[in-house]
Amino acid sequence: MLYQWEVGHAEPADVPAGYWMLERAGRPVPPAVRAMADELALGTIRRVAEIDPLIADSAEHWRLVRMAVIDRSILRLAVFELQGPDKVPPSVVIDEALELARTFSTDDAIRFVNGVLDAVWRRLEAGSGTPTVPAG
Repeated sequence: MLYQWEVGHAEPADVPAGYWMLERAGRPVPPAVRAMADELALGTIRRVAEIDPLIADSAEHWRLVRMAVIDRSILRLAVFELQGPDKVPPSVVIDEALELARTFSTDDAIRFVNGVLDAVWRRLEAGSGTPTVPAG
């Protein structure tokens, strides 16, 4: 959905409907999974103005516009989850992001995503005053 939003310049409100229209017949997605996916995508889009500076500050020598769209989307989603109220353990968020990078991007992207998310997590934790030992 995030890829479709950015590449297709879709309006945020139209993203879920456009995405689910592409769903394959015979492989329905349970409503709870759809709702969670919609919430993650739309929440990320709503907070992209907060998320992008965190990524940019943590991605040394990389501007957001130079990153591959899929890598940028994975990073945005993961940062949204790291900031989220659901309290998903950061190591789980990072592992899931790395799995997305393994599936949809390159070997170099896996290392890049891991490094950026590790740096973002450290920044977020430092801001809360909680010492951490990052996973990933």
